[in-house]
Amino acid sequence: MSEDVVLLERIDGVARIVLNRPEQRNALSIDVMERIISYLAELEKDDNVKTIIVKGNGPVFCAGHDLKEMMREDADIHDYRKVFRVCSDMMQMLHRVPQPVIAQVHGVATAAGCQLVAACDLAIAEKGARFATPGVKIGLFCTTPMVPLVRAIGRRRAFEMLITGRFVSAQEAYEWGLVNSVVEPEELESKTLAFAKEIAQYSRFTLGLGKKAFYDQIDLPESAAYGYAQEIIAMNCTCYDAHEGITAFLEKRTPRWKNR
Repeated sequence: MSEDVVLLERIDGVARIVLNRPEQRNALSIDVMERIISYLAELEKDDNVKTIIVKGNGPVFCAGHDLKEMMREDADIHDYRKVFRVCSDMMQMLHRVPQPVIAQVHGVATAAGCQLVAACDLAIAEKGARFATPGVKIGLFCTTPMVPLVRAIGRRRAFEMLITGRFVSAQEAYEWGLVNSVVEPEELESKTLAFAKEIAQYSRFTLGLGKKAFYDQIDLPESAAYGYAQEIIAMNCTCYDAHEGITAFLEKRTPRWKNR
């Protein structure tokens, strides 16, 4: 496995996972996806990293799966199952790591690249970015990208993207809830990093607890969600960082987190 296909950087409590196959439009080969999984597993255990950014080098964010790899002559259903199993593992791990994960999107994010944006917890796009799930155009319906996409933007808009394969502009993606904000291209790097650092000022323990609780309750019926949430917040009240944060607020000082 080549580490160069994906880079890992750390900056002041923020980690950046960088897709580094610009000539292949950052296509998600098995090599790339396994490397991302490896980096996420490493960052999960790093108490100094509080937020993660996913970005791509070159002209686009990510054009989806590596079709040349998938279409080799000896490929069979077992090979295809492996591709989508590894991809699903990677997408789900984005939710399992305690750190909020932010997609930094430029150029295009198509098919599994659009899936990657939808699977991240948050996303910032430059105003020229475009998004699509165009598998229908090549006879391959984007069923795996469908999973996080429908959860991010809702049934009708997700189905429209899936059934037409058309590109959605950054502004539409913002209005639909696929991205959190749209910025000028020259500001994408700095504003994404600033957003990540804003989040990174908080307790890593609290961020991780909150992220897990968010996804655990989101598909529960309202009464069950309240039952779960009230237990989590009661437990949170017993934790050191909650006591420290409340005390610091009352004393008008900066909290000193211990991440517990």
